[in-house]
Amino acid sequence: MKKRGPIIGVSGLVLVAISISIMVSVLPANMTDRNSLYIPSMFEGMFNQVSDKITIFPGESGYFSYGTKSSNIPLLWGVQIIDFQEGDNLSISISNIFGDKYGNFSQDNSIIFEMLDIVKSDSLNFEIQNHGSRTVNLVVMISEDPDNSDAFTNPNSPLRNTIVPLVISAILLIFGIIILIVGIIMYLIDWKNIQNNRKNY
Repeated sequence: MKKRGPIIGVSGLVLVAISISIMVSVLPANMTDRNSLYIPSMFEGMFNQVSDKITIFPGESGYFSYGTKSSNIPLLWGVQIIDFQEGDNLSISISNIFGDKYGNFSQDNSIIFEMLDIVKSDSLNFEIQNHGSRTVNLVVMISEDPDNSDAFTNPNSPLRNTIVPLVISAILLIFGIIILIVGIIMYLIDWKNIQNNRKNY
């Protein structure tokens, strides 16, 4: 029986195994625990500022302020509930010192990221209200002009050292799965041809 199908299939499995090993080496060992995914650590160097841990009791609000350093840039902000549980619910209101509103946002997942357009240097005030039934701990993350961040342009940045291997791993995984499927299909075709040849004899 021809062995091209199994050989190709095994090659695909090898690529999948390499992909998984790269993922395991880059991501935290306790990746399955979503509360262990501390975004500021995973994407170190990406943010201009990360708040200290903010604790907000049910029905109360927490506050965070940030003064932008540039103008006419996009600003990426995010909030991560460090100890997220189902049922957690936050509302986030962003304004400046003059009371001008940048928007109101709702969060019922562990992480939220949004973009703001900063026309001129400003002081942003974040009011975060806890609408859930339990106390939550969270951090606020700010990145000015993230597309031009040193985290992406510096080849030695921790972020690039994380993202690049993950991209390579994803590409290997896709190719591995495709090659594995091709190997299985070729094996089935060869097996069917052999069965047909036996019937002819």
